[in-house]
Amino acid sequence: MASPFTSSAPAPHAASDEAPVGGGSRTVPAQGPPAQEPATACATVRHVRPCVTELRLSAFAGHRRARFPLGAVTLFVGASGSGKSSALRAYEALARLGGGARLAEAFADPLACVPQGARPDAQHRRGFRIGCTADGPGGPVRLDVAVQAEPELRIVGERLSAGGVVLLETALRDPGRRTVQAAWHTGGPAPVTRAPLPDDRLGTALLPLRVAGKTDGQRQVLAAAEQMVVALRSVFACDPQPDWMGSPVPTGSGRLLAGCDNLADVLWRTREECGRRHAQLVAALSAGAGGVAGRAVVDLRAEPLADGTVRAVLERADGTRTELARLGYGELRYVALALVLLTGPGVLDVDPVGEVPAAMQTLTLLADGLDRGLDVTQRAELLRLAVRMAERGHIRCVGAVSDGSWAARTDGATVVHLGP
Repeated sequence: MASPFTSSAPAPHAASDEAPVGGGSRTVPAQGPPAQEPATACATVRHVRPCVTELRLSAFAGHRRARFPLGAVTLFVGASGSGKSSALRAYEALARLGGGARLAEAFADPLACVPQGARPDAQHRRGFRIGCTADGPGGPVRLDVAVQAEPELRIVGERLSAGGVVLLETALRDPGRRTVQAAWHTGGPAPVTRAPLPDDRLGTALLPLRVAGKTDGQRQVLAAAEQMVVALRSVFACDPQPDWMGSPVPTGSGRLLAGCDNLADVLWRTREECGRRHAQLVAALSAGAGGVAGRAVVDLRAEPLADGTVRAVLERADGTRTELARLGYGELRYVALALVLLTGPGVLDVDPVGEVPAAMQTLTLLADGLDRGLDVTQRAELLRLAVRMAERGHIRCVGAVSDGSWAARTDGATVVHLGP
């Protein structure tokens, strides 16, 4: 296997592009370039809000030379073991790094990310390579990262490029030091600025703290880095846990956790703060979890209990009230995912970019097993809701499903097929 570690000198130069997997079509293959290169989504759509439009797994887990186009709503489809979960795991890790997390926080089990069968190089190193493209007001910006998983976890190479120019490049020069040598575009009397950066953090996320922005070149670097960071940071990886969602909970921050076990606390807040969105949630529940005629959902509320906790209940058209704990597994997951699609960063447990107005940010929902436990009606209604909310520009959705045949004909959804 070729080494995943760059050895080129860290200086700006022309950036090379590989042929992508697929373009803006709704259904695309997962591996290898197409016979004729269509225009990519990045080239045909100018995004006002920064967002990730391509995920690259050059050498990661079971993926090699893989490039996945990401639309406003993207579903990874494939059998068990085809790499759906690992693709979402790579995306989530990039989001954590973009938010300033250390490498060990983004990759809890880095050896599981090394391609199976990969052999160590002459220095006994093994690792993996991932990257993405973020589109936005400044056009497409590419980020590629090489990570050493053993003998020590560290970033050994990073490249940020836009418009055919490498704006930041780092490389490991001295394995005995916990730094990488970085060079970023300056465009002044000195073409580049060189400085060491830590080897356990994404250099792109650190650039706004290191670059003064005095020259046109520095401002180009800052604009590209900030676009990438904004695109990556507003990610909410959600995996509703029905076993806990129906239980009474104490009132707290009112911010939905990744497992949605504090759903009642969030409803206690959102029902009063945003009546219009709450009405849309009730309508979505009536369509996907309403039950038989006469038992349609007319409200979803949190009610206080004597011990100071709150619990969630459904109110139905026939006057009956159903505790959320009595709903089935699929119904509870449907309720939670619909709530996520209809809310925003202020309600979800995410850390958006505080210095950027909310109107210029796009939340991305990551949902592995998006269709887990859902019946035919629920998964169709949830996908339609995701597409409808994505059209407004404030939320995107990337999910993994075992069978995507039911989604292939949905306008606004991109289906990426993994495996043969």
